[in-house]
Amino acid sequence: MDLKNKIIEYTEKFFNEITEMRRHLHANPELSMQEFKTSEYITKKLEEYGISYKSGIAKTGVVGIIEGNGSGNKVVALRADMDALPIQEQNDKPYASKNNGVMHACGHDVHVACLLGAAKILQELRHEIKGKIKLIFQPSEETYPGGAIMMINEGVLENPVPDVIFGQHVFPGLDAGKVGVKPGKYMASTDEVYLTVVGKGGHAATPHLNIDPVVIASNIVVSLQQIVSRNAKPYMPTVLSFGKITAEGRNNIIPDEVKLEGTLRTFDEDWRAEAHKRINEIASGIAKSMKGDCVVRIENGYPFLVNDKQTTENFKGFAAEFLGEENVSELDLAMTAEDFAYFSQKIPSCFFRLGVRNEKKGITSNLHTPTFDIDEEALKAGAGIMAYTAINWLRINS
Repeated sequence: MDLKNKIIEYTEKFFNEITEMRRHLHANPELSMQEFKTSEYITKKLEEYGISYKSGIAKTGVVGIIEGNGSGNKVVALRADMDALPIQEQNDKPYASKNNGVMHACGHDVHVACLLGAAKILQELRHEIKGKIKLIFQPSEETYPGGAIMMINEGVLENPVPDVIFGQHVFPGLDAGKVGVKPGKYMASTDEVYLTVVGKGGHAATPHLNIDPVVIASNIVVSLQQIVSRNAKPYMPTVLSFGKITAEGRNNIIPDEVKLEGTLRTFDEDWRAEAHKRINEIASGIAKSMKGDCVVRIENGYPFLVNDKQTTENFKGFAAEFLGEENVSELDLAMTAEDFAYFSQKIPSCFFRLGVRNEKKGITSNLHTPTFDIDEEALKAGAGIMAYTAINWLRINS
């Protein structure tokens, strides 16, 4: 039996277990850097499969190693993130979250279950592995600075050094059984923008005695949009959005200050730095021209994610073989961000998307919503393609 059919046979054989793992994780979500029970669950599974591991990396992270047949010296890394979001689940399912206000609304339960499933398959097929496979279970993708850079700083890309790394993420834009990927730049950098506009509060009926920070802040928000429309190069995707404005006055009280929180996203480090400078200049300048002040604080978040072209072409070929060419899509640029980007800045990487949608079953909700769920048939593709990709990459590169 060829490798493809062996892995398909194993995904079918282990499907109930992979599904049970996903449901257990979904019912027991943990927030960023609090994934202690998740980490413990992962290590128990790795022990059960006979896979050596190290835990406690970046507090709750786990790294497993699958040794091949002794031939080949290359190393493939496979990554899954494992934290949940502060969202109250609204699904009426037996596996719905048991933890009030915490939910796997971004599918990290799926990522962990698929990587554990792939690990079990790979361990069964270790005699066919030319080299080593590194299993990275990463905490805190959802919260800055992100678990990826923390694990990198603690040596996750050493001893042994991976030659490439693959990661997957659920995607409600694709049907279950399909995958999508984009070579080159794929996901944006992300920075957090904090502005504090300072004026002079007072009675709303005597505006001439005040320096109104609400009006100043309004002018700043509108004017900052020119950074995208008039400063960014037309071919450089850029987003600057403000999602929170806090002015703690009343209908007849002008406050002393207004706080704004937003995000900047783009795909070029030089332009990213220039945009930071322009935000500072415009916000401070407008505030000063209106007799107020603006304190600007920008926190650098994740870098942009770039898929190595050769590694991605390899993956597309493997995916077409395993799932069929009709089930492999090329994706557009995404302004969303991912801390897998830190891995992609260090070693050749491929970050792909796993379809989880099924309209006939009513499974259509987007990520980060209280009704997000998946068609669990996607678990077969998720676990299978990770295992198939790892073995085949080692075969062609050993």
